[in-house]
Amino acid sequence: MRRVAPALVLGLVLGPVATTASAQTNVGENHYGGVPWHVAAPGGASWSLTCRFRSVQMQVNQYERFYWANRLTRQGRGPMAGRLPEHNGRCSVTKTGGPGAIGIAMVKDGKAVADATTDPARPAAVGVF
Repeated sequence: MRRVAPALVLGLVLGPVATTASAQTNVGENHYGGVPWHVAAPGGASWSLTCRFRSVQMQVNQYERFYWANRLTRQGRGPMAGRLPEHNGRCSVTKTGGPGAIGIAMVKDGKAVADATTDPARPAAVGVF
């Protein structure tokens, strides 16, 4: 059995982490300047939203200048809209209760993508890149 040098193993493990950290986009205080999303729930259904996007650095306040994020979560009932901090991402919305269907839509470069569901076991999902 051949032994691998510990430095080589450490480099292989930490290499991708260092690359990901250096690839973060600094959005400063503009936390919502990216792709718009909209959850529709015309029957008043409740839902849970999870969006993933490329890592960003955010300035939250004067003390936390290097806060990073790659996920946004929301819960609600009825319609809600917002924006991601980046110009890419994917979102899924899961029905958690109430009557009617729920849907999710995102728009990038004038093109909309949308999905809907009435089944709590099957989330509606969209993505733009």
